Amino acid sequence: MPFDEEINVEISRMPELENPILICGFPGSGFVGKLAVDYLISTFKGIKFAEIFSTSFPPQVTIQEDGTVDLIKNTLYYCKNSKNDLVFLTGDAQPVSAQGEYSLSEKILEICKELNIRVIYSLAAYITGKFSKSQNVFGTGTSKEIIKDFSQFGISTMNRGNITGMNGVLIGIAKKFSIGGICLLGETSGYVIDATASKAVLEALSKLTGISIDMSELNQKAIDTERVIKIIQSQAASQSELNQPIGSPSKDEKNIDYIS
Repeated sequence: MPFDEEINVEISRMPELENPILICGFPGSGFVGKLAVDYLISTFKGIKFAEIFSTSFPPQVTIQEDGTVDLIKNTLYYCKNSKNDLVFLTGDAQPVSAQGEYSLSEKILEICKELNIRVIYSLAAYITGKFSKSQNVFGTGTSKEIIKDFSQFGISTMNRGNITGMNGVLIGIAKKFSIGGICLLGETSGYVIDATASKAVLEALSKLTGISIDMSELNQKAIDTERVIKIIQSQAASQSELNQPIGSPSKDEKNIDYIS
């Protein structure tokens, strides 16, 4: 399944793993998946073992803390764990072309085969375009067997729609590689970096995999997210009242949410 995209994988050393699973999250709306995976890397003290560079990444560099530049890349980490060893994948960006997404996904799946990874968990955002107090998590997968237990873990099975970008393409190609794939999507407005949605997705992941995740630091980030949302809602409500025509019903009288 060649896609003829120039990709360079730099591996420091391939880890020896027991029953590994891959957990990935890429930058996107609300940064739900990336924030979640970055948190896992920090919490489990992930060890970097590979960097992936591609001509399909945005033509730019990132500025490091020491003032130097680095090319846009995706990075793989691993850690040993009691039930399943864990491999984490995150990155600075997603490819800017469809061809780039397919080519990068194929390269990642080749690495998964080499590591004997049999299941991939992709963490992403379920964008509603409005603020909500609920923390719903939606899910889909590569087979009916994989998704059959979603409901008992509070995950709503998707039965329509599309998942755009790497979070969807990766598990789609995983199916072609005979690797199981699950995408968990946290409900988010898409307007803010949403740690609340990231937390909900990680809680669902923990239930599905049986992996214990210390949420203490992420809890504070979720509180910060809620604070930002309340400020935005308050500002939007105030602006709406200022623009309200004379004689029109008030916000309370209309009983609507000005944000949704």
